[in-house]
Parts: sequence; structure tokens; C-alpha cells
Amino acid sequence: MGGRRVFVVDYGMGNMRSVLNAFRYLGCEAEATDDPLVVASAPCLVLPGVGSFRKAMETIRSKHLDRAILESVLERGTCLLGICLGMQLLFDFGTEDGGAEGLGLLGGVVERFPAEKMNGLKIPHVGFDSVDFSRREGLFEEMPEDAVFYFVHSYRASPIESGDCSEGICVYGEPFLAAVQRENICGAQFHPEKSQSNGLLLLRNFLRMSERC
Repeated sequence: MGGRRVFVVDYGMGNMRSVLNAFRYLGCEAEATDDPLVVASAPCLVLPGVGSFRKAMETIRSKHLDRAILESVLERGTCLLGICLGMQLLFDFGTEDGGAEGLGLLGGVVERFPAEKMNGLKIPHVGFDSVDFSRREGLFEEMPEDAVFYFVHSYRASPIESGDCSEGICVYGEPFLAAVQRENICGAQFHPEKSQSNGLLLLRNFLRMSERC
């Protein structure tokens, strides 16, 4: 993994510094870019994000980064990791701020936690929480039992009804999709860069995957 080049898509709504620092800590050459040509040809991509789904997609489309991401992932087979809002943007649609179409790399809708199912739990979901993984391979290789990760979010995707995905499920009022891998497409609703040893393990696994892409 040493010297692996990682490009973090910079569309103005990501926690860029902590993500870049995490990959650099793992020995990578990590850099931010908002250049569609660089994104389209990148050997390894990370899509971070904090904030509004709709605003994020509007900005990504205005910079022509949506087409670059799709070209890289679908045509060149580049490994992509979406983090927090970045994971949500991988889905078909997000309901926040009146709704918007996402990148459509994963099937499903991103919706706000339903208040009626929270049983007194606060929204947003903030803090460390445990994740249960369906398979301990690929992105989730060697993950310990009862692994905990750091979350900050009010919207979530439901578990995917598809046998070709590996999933991490967290329960906060109801089960939601905390992490996912389908072939070269990966996502983490939590922040691996703020999740200590478990987060670093997930990032290492992603880098190992990207070497095979």
C-alpha cells in the first residue's frame, strides 16, 4: 500500500483534511482534486461529504464530476469509497431539501431517520456505535465482532435487498445501512478517518482492494 495514489474528490463539502491525513498516515500519496479529467483517470477514488444531499449533487454536476466519477468507476473499474454524505450520494435518490437524484451506483433511497421509530433517540445520530457485518471479506476483512465506528448523520439508506452486496448494519431506532461493498463500489456512512483502529482497518482493506481493481 505504500506509495498508493489516492484522489479525494473535492467539491467543497467534504472533511478533506482528516480524510487526506488518514490515508497519508497509511503511507499513501493522497491528494484532493476537483478536476474531472483527473477523477476520470484516477487509480483510486474517495468521495467524502458533509451537508445537504441536494446541494452536494448540484455542485458535483456543475463541476462535471458526476460524469467523471461514473466513467472512472463503471468503465475503468476504479475502486471508489464514499464516506458519510459521500456514501449517500452513491444511491439513486436522496429526499433531503426537496429531493435530488444521486449518482445511481447503488439502488435505493436515502431518507431521514423516522422520528416515530426513534423511541426517544435523538436525531442526528452522533457518536460511536457498533456495526454488524454480513461478510468479513473485501472491505470488511478481519473486522472484529462488535466493531464500533463514529457516526454523525440525520439521513440513512435502508439495507439493500441484493445478494451481491456485503453490508454493515447498525441499529439506531431501526436497522440502517452503515457500510456497503458491491464489487469496486464501497461506502461507509460512518467516518472511518475518525473511528480509530477499526476505521484504519477499513481504509487499509479499501486500499488492498484498489490494488486489485
